[in-house]
Amino acid sequence: MNSAERRPSRRAFLGAAAGLAAGCHAASDTPERKPAPVPPTGIHQAGIILPQQPQSQLLVVVADVSVAPGLLLAELGRRIRTLTAGTDDRLLGLPAGDLTVTVGIGPRLVQSRDPQLPGAKDLPPAAHETIAPSDRGGDLLLQLCASDPLVPPVAAAALLAQPGVRERWRQSAGRGPHLPVADGLTAPRNLLGFVDGIIGPHTPAEQQRDLWLTGPAPVAGGTIAVVRRMTLDVTRFAALPVAAQEAVFGRRRDTGIPLSGGVIADGPDLGAKTPDGRYLVPAGAHIRRAHANVVGAGLMLRRSYSMDTPAPGLLFMSFQNDLHTFTATLASMETADALLPFTTTTASGTFLILPGFDEQRPLGSTLFPA
Repeated sequence: MNSAERRPSRRAFLGAAAGLAAGCHAASDTPERKPAPVPPTGIHQAGIILPQQPQSQLLVVVADVSVAPGLLLAELGRRIRTLTAGTDDRLLGLPAGDLTVTVGIGPRLVQSRDPQLPGAKDLPPAAHETIAPSDRGGDLLLQLCASDPLVPPVAAAALLAQPGVRERWRQSAGRGPHLPVADGLTAPRNLLGFVDGIIGPHTPAEQQRDLWLTGPAPVAGGTIAVVRRMTLDVTRFAALPVAAQEAVFGRRRDTGIPLSGGVIADGPDLGAKTPDGRYLVPAGAHIRRAHANVVGAGLMLRRSYSMDTPAPGLLFMSFQNDLHTFTATLASMETADALLPFTTTTASGTFLILPGFDEQRPLGSTLFPA
């Protein structure tokens, strides 16, 4: 084929461009459903189990704090109320929509209050990490979620514009279309093509057992968050045959069903074998190595958001009422998990997600009276 045959004609190019423009106009003429506001106040902070289906856009900001935390947190709570209500001029005219802001504090601040409190322990180093000192730990976590990608960075600017707050790192990421998993429960695919975040403490009883802190009193209603930014070797993973990819995760790529059978919402049958004695869910499959029964710990509420910068990967967040749940799971994974060799963690931290707040009980006041 010569170069003239390979190169599209100017007429064909202009025709394609016109068709694309027409498609864009058609899309823009379609009314968009306005996302419902999410109340920021209550027993728990918003952005964890509310809304039930997480928003598609995420911005995580980690910062250091050099001022009294009580006054800072109370002011953050006030700004969160006005931002999510859409009454704050610092939104620059954008509708708040379903914006949620979730605030956590790092181990240094928790230790300053009481070294025995949940959240006072830091994460130990782990395998498959390449983390700069500025991207490990931190005093303050802001998780901003919304359906509109413009809203989180504008809201973050309004929250961070305070003396004594110095940003360490931030990461924007998103979730793909949600697939139905069970009644009212959905999950998206990750950047490797697999449905992500299926198993977790979804019922109120499971959340009471594994998600929310019930005490001591200063932290009741909070939880412990782990944040990890990971790059993924998408090219090397994509070169595997589909069966090999499925063996890495332990699920079917197209349906999300465990390799042991059932439906997508089912936990895997880890004892199921083929007639010749091989485990249907391989020994190194991710869902085996991270399974609560294998780990001997509780369930994590896991959220993964796909990112393309600074490199293709995931912004992983988990919420649990005991940091041991995460560290024990990671230790189990490090022994044999077939997924880990495709990941490199480049930022990491753990934070006490503060209890819920309202006008009478400022954010952080149970720990640091303003």
